[in-house]
This record gives sequence, structure tokens and C-alpha cells, in this order.
Amino acid sequence: MTQQGVRWTADQVLALAPDSASRTAGSELGTAGPWSGAGSSGEGTVWGLCADGGSAPYRTVVDVADAAGPACQCSCPSRGFPCEHALGLLLLWAGGDGAVPRGEAPEWAERWIAGRRTRAEREPAAGSSGSAGPEAARRRAARRAERVTAGAVELERRLADLLRGGLAAAEQPGYGLWEETAARMVDAQAPGLAARVRELGAFAGTGPGGPVRLLEECALLHLLGRGWLRRERLPEGLAATVRSRVGLPVSADGPAVRDHWLVLARYDTADSRLTTRRVWLYGTDSGRTALLLSYGAAGRAPELALPVGLALDAELSAYPGAGQPRMALGERFAPPAPTDARPPGTTTARAAARYGEALRDDPWLDAVPVTLDRVIPAPDGDGWQLADADEDAALPLTPAARSRPGLWRLVALSGGAPVKVFGECGHQGFTPLAAWPEGAGEVVPLC
Repeated sequence: MTQQGVRWTADQVLALAPDSASRTAGSELGTAGPWSGAGSSGEGTVWGLCADGGSAPYRTVVDVADAAGPACQCSCPSRGFPCEHALGLLLLWAGGDGAVPRGEAPEWAERWIAGRRTRAEREPAAGSSGSAGPEAARRRAARRAERVTAGAVELERRLADLLRGGLAAAEQPGYGLWEETAARMVDAQAPGLAARVRELGAFAGTGPGGPVRLLEECALLHLLGRGWLRRERLPEGLAATVRSRVGLPVSADGPAVRDHWLVLARYDTADSRLTTRRVWLYGTDSGRTALLLSYGAAGRAPELALPVGLALDAELSAYPGAGQPRMALGERFAPPAPTDARPPGTTTARAAARYGEALRDDPWLDAVPVTLDRVIPAPDGDGWQLADADEDAALPLTPAARSRPGLWRLVALSGGAPVKVFGECGHQGFTPLAAWPEGAGEVVPLC
């Protein structure tokens, strides 16, 4: 939402909340039930009427086109900024499932929008340099950076206290310890830090391997906090990665790449706040692998749905960050169509090396997209692995992959013969997402 057409995630919206009470109330209002007349414009304005106990629905309008953050107005009596109704409206809009359709603003919203535009036109003229607008945006961005810095400093202190007391003591307070720390990071407008803190709670009390994973994740979280505090000393690519990992909103400002993009895989992950859809694409001309992300708030499915196995003639633009595979879908020139193209494959050893190389650009990277050529799924003790048909090497499957039905589709497709497999290769192993039989044949989704 920092620029037109760029949406925030639910965590980024909730990071705007002035306090925990507003965050909770805004989350409850982030569904379609209390809203009527909701809509959005192509110029970055969102509006709606919220039935929230008053004698008349509250009129809420938000301008999301400001690069430094949204401005809003609501007829409710709340003194918080933004109020819970603005937060709820932004959550509804961020879901992207049609609950806030495009349209013309009602008279009351248009009047506020026109007033803002008039003031924006007058402010530059009031100063000699004509830079009041950009200067105000710079000050707001600096204030947010100060809040994130304060959050990173507090996180460093809490991690030091945790390690000083020993990891065994971390399990005693229960999950509330992590939620409270995550809430402080949200207050600091650092939703990326908040998300990683919440993940720490999943490793506490998970058996013999739990303390090791907890220590690893604490180290990565410490590294991210230090990276933010020393971001001015980092190379620009790595600094952009740190800003993104911390949770600052970024836009896809890379040059548009037109290609026939083969849809390799699509799958969703969900928690109590957000449903995230990942779509992997392969440029048949550029040889580039790209990741599209879309979000649905409050358990709603994301709106982006591209058919696996077809190719899309479209433009994609890259997000900033060293080694960043994420891109944004731009103009589409034709409907998805069948194709015989496949991504080139590599060996399991080279796939593991590729992940290690990617960690130099992004130490917090969980996995990289890889296509394995001529591998055979085979049991490996209590787990499974993908073994090279032509070399004495193999990659273990991740625990998540071993519990998915896609594993048995892959085994059936192979039947003991080599197959080509696309998936994600990371520190826990390989997660297969799609496969092709040796020779001719259509893609088989595994997720």
C-alpha cells in the first residue's frame, strides 16, 4: 500500500495500530460482516460504512497512496490513529477477495479526498523550496525507522535475557512469552520481527531437538536485529533484504520482464491472521524462476489463482533485495495456454550448493526453488529421499513433505524410474511441489 496497486499483508496493517486494544478491535472488524458500501479507487483510496454499535454506521475512508503511510478519517469518536475501523477496513481490503471492489467514491469520501488533494497542492506553494510534501514523507518514514530501531534494541535485550537464563527456562512461561514479545514488535511497526518471534514459540517444548532449533532461530533473529541497527554499513542489496525481512512495505520497482511464464506450483499456508498463497513461475525465454505472493485476511482465500501447467504471457517486475525471487504480476497479454516447456534440471548436490550460495545474499532464507533432473524417490529409514539416478547422492525430503499426499503421487509417477521434480530446497531438505515423468508428459502437482 505504499504505492498504488501494492497491498500490505495483515501483519503490516496491524503494525499501524496505536495500541494493543486497537489492534484487537481492528482484527475483529476485518471481516465483511459489519461493512457495507465498501469500495476502492485506482488512485489509492478505500472507503466503507461500518455498523459497530452506533446509531448510524461509521463513515471510514483511508488514503493508502502516501509513500510514508496511510491517512484516514472516521466518524467514530475514537482518538486513536488509525482507529479500529480504519484498521478493519484495511484488513478487509488487504484480503483482496472482492470484498472491497473498485468503484466511484461516495460523496462524503470524495469530499475528504478532494480536501486532502487541495491541501497537498497548497503546501508546496507555501514554502520556498516546494518540498513540503516530500519532506513530510521523509519525516514520517524517519519516525517509523526510529520505532523499528527501538523495537530492535528491545528485542536484543530480550534475547540476551533469554540466553542468560538458559533455553530450558524459556519453556516455563509458555507461549504467552513469545506472543507478548511479538506484540511489542508489532507496536514498533516491525511485523517481520513479530512473525519470527511467534515462530520461536513453536520450537519450545517440541522434544529433544527443540532447544537446538530454538537456539538456531534466536541466532537468526539476533542477526536480523543487528542487521537493521547497522543497515547503513551493509551493501544496498543486503540492506534491502533486511528492510524487507523486518517488515517494511516495499514495492516491485524492478524493470518489467515480459515472458511466457510456466506456472510450476501453487500452494497456501495459513495461520490465525493470514492466508498466504505462493505461486512459482518459470520464464521459458528468460530462464528466470519467480515467486508471486498473494494474501487473504481472516481465513479468506487469496484471489490470485493461476492454473498449474499452463504458460502465461505476462510482465513481471522484481522486488528489491539481493537474490530476491519475488516478483509482482503486471499486464497479462493472453490467457494461460498449454506449453511443452520445462525448466532445466540439476543434481541433488548442486541443489544443496545453490541453497548455500543463496544464504550469502539472504541469511534468513528458508529455501530456494530448484528443479531436480532424473531423481528417484526412495525410502530412507523412517523418511524419504530423492536419489540421483546417475550419481551417488541424494536429498532428504522435509518432514512436511513426508506427511503430504503429494509424496505418494510422486512415488506412483516414478514407479522406480527417474523423474524431473520441481520444489524448494532448504536447511530441512527438499519439498517437492511438481513433477514430470521421464520423456513426454504433463506436469503432476504435488501440493
